[in-house]
This record gives sequence, structure tokens and C-alpha cells, in this order.
Amino acid sequence: MDKKTKEQKLIKGCQAGKGKYQQMLYELYYGKMFSVCLRYSRSREEAKDILHEGYMKVFAGIGQYKGEGSLEGWIRRIMVNTAINHYHKNKKLKDTFSIEEEYDEVAENDHLTEENVIQQMAYDDLLQIIRTLPPAYQTVFSLYAIEGYNHREIAEMLQISEGTSKSNLAKARKKLQKQVQVLLSQKAQFQNV
Repeated sequence: MDKKTKEQKLIKGCQAGKGKYQQMLYELYYGKMFSVCLRYSRSREEAKDILHEGYMKVFAGIGQYKGEGSLEGWIRRIMVNTAINHYHKNKKLKDTFSIEEEYDEVAENDHLTEENVIQQMAYDDLLQIIRTLPPAYQTVFSLYAIEGYNHREIAEMLQISEGTSKSNLAKARKKLQKQVQVLLSQKAQFQNV
């Protein structure tokens, strides 16, 4: 049985509400979707909450999946939207940042490029650094740099202006750059010991 046929059987089982098929779908994409949720959360527990809420939406709406595009992409979109909704629910409790704040220019650092940082750091290190960002910065950074959305799309999703999206991204990059430099210098010192 090919992948497409297996996927169709899985979808039909989920549409019928069969727990066995729901469990199989959950396990099939758990790792990738948990990774998505981690990028939009402050902790593993919060990511698990988002993941479970997202899967509830997947199972409730599986009948709406028309087979256009990949099933994984459809589920990913639901997880991202669930994370954004989670962000909106908690927004009033967290600091938000707007364009009216002082705009920080991102310092250029010739010896520290994105490519060599990624090569030198483990995914978990990067994820931990991203999690230290204020929620507004973290969300914009994840949507732009990881998920590939543009500022117009981010502005619509988060109900902010494009300028705020650009500002939050610039500030996130500046903070990340500083934290990455600290981590790399700590790793270099550790290796020299």
C-alpha cells in the first residue's frame, strides 16, 4: 500500500471517529507538530496544551480536509493557528510591543552569520534561546523566520500593523544575536578547558 492510500485510509478512519486511527494519526505527526508548538510556547507544558488543543481541532475538522496539499501541511496550519489563538488569549497577561516604542537597529556582525550559527548550535539550544524572547517577539520571529510567513500575513494573523511586525522581528533578531554570541562564547570557553 502506497503512502497516499495509507493516508486516505487513516483520514477515513478519523472521519468515522475511530480511536485507533486517531491514535495512528496523532503518533505519525506527533514529533513534527510538537516541534511547531514548542516554537510558539514558553514551556514544554504549554506546547503540549497547544498540541492537544490542535489535535482536537484536527479530529473535529478532518472532514474539511480536501486532499489539496499535504495532510501534514494541513495539520501544521491548524497547529500554528491554534498557537496564535493561544497567544491572543494570553496576550492581555503578557507584555506586548508596538511600533511606538524606540526602534532598535539590528547591529551587523560580520563574523556571526546565520549559517555558521546554525551549524555550530544544536536545535535545542536555538529553541531555548528563542523561548527567552518576550511573547510578541517570539511569535513574530517564529512565524517569519521558521514558518515563512511575510509581514502582511503576520500582521493579519496577530492583528497588529506590518510596522509592528517588522519592529518586533528586528528587536527579536537583535536580542537573539546577543544571546547567541553569549552561548557561543560559553561553548568556546568550555571547549578550551
